Amino acid sequence: MRFWLFFGSFLFFGLSFVDAQKFGYFDSEFVLSKMPEYSKAQGEIAQLSAAWQKEIEDMQRKVDELYRTYQAEQVLLTEEMKQSRQDEINKKEVELKDYQKKVFGFGGLFFLKKQELIKPLQDKVFDAVEKVCKANRLAILFDKSGELVMVYTDPRHDYTDFVLEELGLGDPNDKVK
Repeated sequence: MRFWLFFGSFLFFGLSFVDAQKFGYFDSEFVLSKMPEYSKAQGEIAQLSAAWQKEIEDMQRKVDELYRTYQAEQVLLTEEMKQSRQDEINKKEVELKDYQKKVFGFGGLFFLKKQELIKPLQDKVFDAVEKVCKANRLAILFDKSGELVMVYTDPRHDYTDFVLEELGLGDPNDKVK
């Protein structure tokens, strides 16, 4: 009886160790850098960002000019005129801050445009990652370019090339990191 209990326990618990979880890692930044669509999207985002930044700088210059003019003419202005100019400067400063927030704030135009252009590419990479994990029976695949800090990584657990192959972007012999 003990033998069968031991044998049954061995089969139940022992064989589960044979099918241990496999893990690996890949470099999403490297994979994305190999995608021509990603470079194009990054270029478009940079171009839009530069244009928005120029608009903000132009608005700031106008506010600065209004303030300099106010400072230069302040001694000649009546109290009503001073208040009117201060109100105008404050209004322009509020408009500037609102525009900055609208463009570069959380959920702003920059964020939305980046999400619109980059998210489909990330989804494509994640689909490839999922296929690689299923094909290689991986339980966990880490992204070494993310927030997770990996002090040491064994290259035999690097699945970046598999992800590139799944995306049709790479020759495993052409890996330069």
